[in-house]
Amino acid sequence: MATVLHDSVRVEHRGPVTVATIAHPPANAVSAAVIAGIREALEGAVASDDCRVLVITGDGEHFFAAGADVSEFPTSGAARIASGQDLTSEIESCPIPVIAAVNGIAFGGGCEIALSCDLRVASSNAKFGQPEINLGIIPGWGGTQRLPRMIGRTAATELLLTGDAIDAERALALGLVNAVVAPDELQDEVFELADKIGSKAPLAVAAIRRVLQTGIDVPIHDALDAERVEFTRVFDTEDAREGVSAFLEKRPPAWQGR
Repeated sequence: MATVLHDSVRVEHRGPVTVATIAHPPANAVSAAVIAGIREALEGAVASDDCRVLVITGDGEHFFAAGADVSEFPTSGAARIASGQDLTSEIESCPIPVIAAVNGIAFGGGCEIALSCDLRVASSNAKFGQPEINLGIIPGWGGTQRLPRMIGRTAATELLLTGDAIDAERALALGLVNAVVAPDELQDEVFELADKIGSKAPLAVAAIRRVLQTGIDVPIHDALDAERVEFTRVFDTEDAREGVSAFLEKRPPAWQGR
């Protein structure tokens, strides 16, 4: 059964996977209501004892999210518009993994939401772009920072300064997405990936995500220190003992999250 948050984000539960679908026709523009809906979906997924992975996608086959809702710009100050940056930071730091199922166009804020997720699986009809330069502004939800970290400065500079869009295949070649599949295969592909991650030890998943986030932009010796801290913390858990026992006994592990 689906729950609709702020009339713009549909939330459904599929076992350990929660799906938040942006449903703001005609183009799933990221309005203030969409931001509030995604944020509430995040909070609900984190608070749930059953959720292991959150999937963010768009309604229909044409739009993941076509950017920030420009119609709100004249009545919204820069601070309110920048609330999207808070949202992408919350997605990136969410305690559970977040997967973007990019079902269509992901421009501007929509692209930035996808960038803030842990993994991105794209439909073959998906397109990505940061067209803010064409409006005389710049990306404000992390695009200027996450994009070069993900695909390199040279490619990111081209996309940011031209505002040009790229298709799913070029996004895959640049390392922007993890996989490209046919539109009718996107849901199955994402759920298979989400179920696989959701079946892993939750404390280890969380520890890996923390180390990735904290270590990528610091000197290697500091990153290795962070890894050592997380390894020691996870090694001394019931799940770690269960994982070793299950391996030696040749049986599936039963994770408890402690």
